[in-house]
Amino acid sequence: MMHPIGRNSDTGNTSKGKGLSVFEKYLSLWVLLCIAAGIVLGKVWPEFVRWLDGLAIYVNQAPVVSIPIAICLFFMMYPIMVKIDFAEVLKAGKSIRPVGLTLFVNWAIKPFTMYAISLFFLGTVFYGLIGPEAVDHVKMPFGLDLPVGATYGVGTVIESEGAKMLEVPLWRSYLAGCILLGIAPCTAMVLVWGYLAKGNDGHTVVMVAINSLTMLLLYGPLGGFLLGVGRLPVPWQALLLSIAIYVALPLVAGYLSRKWIISTKGQDWFRERFLHFLTPITIIALLVTLVLLFSFKGDVILSNPLTILWIAIPLFIQTTFIFALAYWLAKILRLEYRDAAPSAMIGASNHFEVAIATATMLFGLSSGAALATVVGVLIEVPVMLALVRMCLATRKWFGPIASEEV
Repeated sequence: MMHPIGRNSDTGNTSKGKGLSVFEKYLSLWVLLCIAAGIVLGKVWPEFVRWLDGLAIYVNQAPVVSIPIAICLFFMMYPIMVKIDFAEVLKAGKSIRPVGLTLFVNWAIKPFTMYAISLFFLGTVFYGLIGPEAVDHVKMPFGLDLPVGATYGVGTVIESEGAKMLEVPLWRSYLAGCILLGIAPCTAMVLVWGYLAKGNDGHTVVMVAINSLTMLLLYGPLGGFLLGVGRLPVPWQALLLSIAIYVALPLVAGYLSRKWIISTKGQDWFRERFLHFLTPITIIALLVTLVLLFSFKGDVILSNPLTILWIAIPLFIQTTFIFALAYWLAKILRLEYRDAAPSAMIGASNHFEVAIATATMLFGLSSGAALATVVGVLIEVPVMLALVRMCLATRKWFGPIASEEV
């Protein structure tokens, strides 16, 4: 979900890039290193970590927006949004079947299968391994003021370090993170997967723009509904605020700055100079965010190192299932391979930047929900690269291969 290198996402033409940069190709390795760095930081310098966590915007003495995380996540999201040419959305009508398939899988199927698969594994298969008595302390929903001892969903209000928190079962906190991943369709890194799979860049770009706009309307309602079904806190005000800060703000900033830069500097300068300058900024922001997350979760990881595995298994199953379903439906709809591959890729991959941002705002930087969204980053690259190879190996299922796809 970081920006692509390869075919230009603005024009759909092939450029001199080779697909994945070193940082993108080995993203899982960098994530593992960030886990280690965060754990070490939390152990060696806990006072500094607590000070960073205290840098927040408070409402009624409760931290609502972490300033360090908000800054990092803005610089993760802005380069994604500034690459989107929303004029391409107008061309979507020319490819109604692949666009319709992608929207159907992303918003009518994927959120609910993520919920069901995660609930089954975290709440049944791994329930005893995670610990029936294990609990997590998450933020009180924004605007809610309940007395200590009151219940809200499956949570109980407690006082921790002078602040009111909700004590919820740990496995349900992990479930919340999985839900937030399931309702966040990929809107950037998918351009890389489509390029590597020799898909239709034009269709992928259109879907990036459409998904970004659709998230503004559906992310909040779907997230609130599924969290409520899972008997988890439904912080509606914080959920809407999260969308405003982490999707709408960079979306508007990206649109306005893109328009201004292209009008003053030209398309070539924008593509070759400006976007190239943003590359390390995006990656650094992501890695710093992960270090901060794991500086708070070090004790959990060290006490139960298999935690990541329990979360990764349902995420892996969900990813491969959604890919297989979308790929099969594309064949049923008789799509060409160049449209079928990116349609399946868009459904399978997740917008982990938004999921991480929302989890930290709704439940806290040290919550199990935030940890679950980070596991999504950990498995994203290796799983999606395997699915790219799957696509390339099955191109003939969709008919003769055009010369430009070889």
